Amino acid sequence: MRVKRLLRHPVTWGVLALGAVALGVALYLFQPWRLFTVVEVNEALPVATAPPGAEAAPQGEPSEPSTSSASSESSEPSESPAPAREPKTLSKGTFISHEHKTEGRARVLELPDGSRVLRIEDLNTSDGPDLRVWLSDQPVKEGTAGWFNLDDGKHLELGDLKGNRGNANYAIPAGADLDSLKSVTIWCKRFSVSFGAASLT
Repeated sequence: MRVKRLLRHPVTWGVLALGAVALGVALYLFQPWRLFTVVEVNEALPVATAPPGAEAAPQGEPSEPSTSSASSESSEPSESPAPAREPKTLSKGTFISHEHKTEGRARVLELPDGSRVLRIEDLNTSDGPDLRVWLSDQPVKEGTAGWFNLDDGKHLELGDLKGNRGNANYAIPAGADLDSLKSVTIWCKRFSVSFGAASLT
């Protein structure tokens, strides 16, 4: 009888309604099911094509073939694709775990055209709400001391985390000051916490 009376009371329904709203908000913010989801990406290493004429003939060699060789070759010029050139590694680092266990490596690459890319390789971290890739001028710290400091100074967002596992490339704006932005973090923007970070040296 007491239970029936309690359920009929308006205060009880008000408490239940508030509880349902609170639960819905908590589920929206924390999205706990994402702790068990995996988004895997496997982007290829970025390469740039060498510009035409980049590999010129050494000085002192004839720029045109001799008469004997010219007669044996076709009159039509041969067109071969420019060779792909490997990017140059400017800095690199290994991720350490912060709020979530995080493994993987990060490299800042410079392509032959001068553009720069942050490449994250063999990443393995938790999925989560509103995860971003940041470059920061703050030092990477071990333990809970490193969870929150990477947004204290200057930071540069490179975009949403493409996947919590695998390999992915993130374009770095041309004006970015890589002399000061020496850390990379998987940053949960919703809760202002680092999932994991790496020092770039």
